[in-house]
Amino acid sequence: MERFGRGVVKCRVPILILSLLLLIPAVIGMRATRINYDMLSYLPDDLDTVQGQDILLEEFGKGAFSFIVVEDMPDKDVAALRAKLEQVPHVESAIWYDSVADLSIPKEFLPDDLRDVFVNGDATMIALFFDSSSSADETIEAIETIRSIADKQCYVSGISALVTDLKNLCEREEPIYVAVAVLCAVAAMELLTDSWLVPPVFLAGIGITILYNLGTNWFFGEISYITKALAAVLQLAVTMDYSIFLWHAYCARKREKGDRQEAMAAAIGDTVLSVSGSSLTTIAGFLALCFMTYTMGMDIGLVMAKGCLLGVLGSVTILPALILTFDGALTRTMHRALIPDLHRAANWITRHSWVFLILFVIVLIPAAIGYSRTPVYYDFTKILSGDDMESLNEEDMQFHIANEKLAEYFDVSTTHIVLCDADLPAKDAAAMLKEFEQVDGVTAALGINSVLGSALPEDFLPEGALDVLKGENHQLILINSAYKVSTDACNDQIDALQAILKRYDASGLLIGEGPCTKDLIEITDKDFAVVSWVSIGFVFLIILLTMRSISLPVILVAVIEFAVFINLGIPYYTGFTMPFIAPICISTIQLGSTVDYAILLTTRYKSLRLTNDKRTSVTEALAYAMPSVIVSALSFFAATFGVGIFSDVDLISSMCNLLARGAIVSMLAVLLVLPALLMLLDPLVVRTSLGMRSARSGRRTSGTEVHV
Repeated sequence: MERFGRGVVKCRVPILILSLLLLIPAVIGMRATRINYDMLSYLPDDLDTVQGQDILLEEFGKGAFSFIVVEDMPDKDVAALRAKLEQVPHVESAIWYDSVADLSIPKEFLPDDLRDVFVNGDATMIALFFDSSSSADETIEAIETIRSIADKQCYVSGISALVTDLKNLCEREEPIYVAVAVLCAVAAMELLTDSWLVPPVFLAGIGITILYNLGTNWFFGEISYITKALAAVLQLAVTMDYSIFLWHAYCARKREKGDRQEAMAAAIGDTVLSVSGSSLTTIAGFLALCFMTYTMGMDIGLVMAKGCLLGVLGSVTILPALILTFDGALTRTMHRALIPDLHRAANWITRHSWVFLILFVIVLIPAAIGYSRTPVYYDFTKILSGDDMESLNEEDMQFHIANEKLAEYFDVSTTHIVLCDADLPAKDAAAMLKEFEQVDGVTAALGINSVLGSALPEDFLPEGALDVLKGENHQLILINSAYKVSTDACNDQIDALQAILKRYDASGLLIGEGPCTKDLIEITDKDFAVVSWVSIGFVFLIILLTMRSISLPVILVAVIEFAVFINLGIPYYTGFTMPFIAPICISTIQLGSTVDYAILLTTRYKSLRLTNDKRTSVTEALAYAMPSVIVSALSFFAATFGVGIFSDVDLISSMCNLLARGAIVSMLAVLLVLPALLMLLDPLVVRTSLGMRSARSGRRTSGTEVHV
C-alpha cells in the first residue's frame, strides 16, 4: 500500500490534470442522463397492472390519462377547446360528450350516467388520453402545451400533471440542495477540523468524484429523480470520513517523518487499509437496496454504491494530490481544533455504563414498537409537501388545484380503467357496468354500453367514438372513484371491482393509479423486511470477516439497529407520516454508513484489550474514537439537515431529515450504549474472538501505562 502511495505522490500532477479532464465527459454524461419522475414505473413487469398498461399502449395507443375540468365555458367553446387539445402532439384522444352525441342534442336527452360523467352545473370535464406513458418527456411537454392553451378556467388533473409540477420544482431546487449541503458541511468542518483551508480542499476532491458518479449514470440510461436529488448530498455525507481520515493520517505521518511526500505516501497506505473496511459496510448497505422487488431500490443502490466506491478512490488519489499542492497554505491556516481532549468524558461514560444499559433496555421496547408501526403514505399527491400544501406557490400546485376541482364538481379522486374482452356479449357488458356502478365509492362507469345499452348495435356510435373505447382484442371501461388512492376504502373498492370483472371475464384487467398503488403497497411491505435482513446479513458478514469474532458482529449490528429503531420509531409517536420509500432506504443507509462509528471504537478496544483490563480498554478506545465519531456524525448531519429544512419536496425533505437525525442517534448509541455493552459482554467477546484468548485474565494497568 505504501508503494501505491509513493506512486500517487510521484504522479500527483498528472493525476490532477487527468481528473480535471475527466470532468468534461462527466458533465456531458450527467446532462445526457434522463430523469424518471414516475414512481409507479418501477413496479415489476410481471404484475397484471403493468401488463395492462402495456396492452393499453400497444393496442389502443393510450398511455397516460388525465381529466381537464372546465368552468363557466359555453358548450361550443368547450367543443372547440377539445378539438384544439386533440391537435396537441402526443394527445391520442380527447373525449367529451360531443364525442358520443351531437351538440345539437340537448344534454337533458343524454343518458343520465353519460351526462353526469361530463357535466355538473357550470362545470364540464374533458377526458384526455396520451400516446406516451405518465412520466415520458413527451407527456410532460404535452401537459405544458395544454396548460398554455387552456386559460384560467381550465384545470389539468392526474398523475402526469403531478409529474410535470414535480419535475419543474426539482429542477429548480436541485442545484440549491448541493449548495445548502456544501455550505452546512463547510460550516461544520471549519469548526471541527484544524485548518481553515481544509474544508474547501476536501470539497474540491469530493465534488470531482460526485460529478464522476453523476456522469457515469448515463450508462444506466435513466435514474429516478430521488436518486438524482440525493446522490450528491449522500455521497458528500458518507465519503467525508475518508477525507478526514487521510488528513489526520497525513498530519500524524508528517510529524513522524518530517518529509511531506514520504508522509503522504505512508498516509495513503494507512487510509487504504483503514477505509477499505469501513467503506465495505457502506457499500453493502446501498447494495442491499438492489434486493427490492420495487426496482427503484436498485436505482438508488447502484448509484450510491458506485458513488461510495468513487469516493474511496478519490480520497487516495485526487485528494492527496490536492493536499500536496496546497500544503503550504494548509499549514499556514492551521488552528486549534475545537474538540478538546475527551478522556474525562470517556471515563465518566464507562463509570456510569450501568445507567446506559438500563436506558438501553427501557428505550428498546417503545423504539421497536414505533419502528414496527412506522406511519407511511403512498399517495403521490403528497410527494411535494405532504399535508402542507400551503408551503407551495400556485405554480407548483397546479395539479393539486385541478384535483380539488375534480373532486368538488364530479366527486372523482381517482379513475380505474378496465380492459375486458372486446367480444364480451353486450348483455354481459351492460350487466357488469351496472354492478360496477353499485360498488361503494364508484361515482360513474363509462363504456360502450353506457351510451348504447345492450339493445343498440355499435354502428349507432358516432364515427371515431368506437375506436376510443374498443380495440382489436379489448374494450375500455372508465370507472371514476370518490376514494383517494392508497386508502383502505380505495383498496377494498379495487378488490370488489376485481371480483366482479373476473366473474364476467376471467382474463380482464383492472389498471390505473389505484390498482398500481395497491400493488406497490403489497410489494414494498415485503421489500422492507427483505432489505432489512439482507443489509444486516451483509454488514454482519463483513464485520465477522474483518474482526474475526462471532460476538462482535452481533453487538455492533444490535447497537446500530437500536439507533435505527429509535430514528424510524419517533414518527409513530409524533404522528409524522413519511413517504413509503423512506423507511426502506433509511434503515439500510443508516446501518451501512454509521456502523463505521462502532467499528472504529471496537477495533481500538480489541487492540487495547490484549494488554489491559476491560475498563481501561473500553475507556481508552472511547476517548480515541469520540473525536472522529463526533466529527463524522456532525458532518453527515450538516450535509443532510440543511437540505431537509430547505426542500419543498416532501419526499426529499423527509429522507434528509431522517438521515440527519439517524446520524446523531447512531453517534449517541455508539458513544453511550456500545461501551456499556462491551463492558458487560467482555468475557464473551474475549472467548469468541480470534487472537484475544491471552486477554482473558484481564491484567490491569494504570491509565498512563496503556500499551497499543
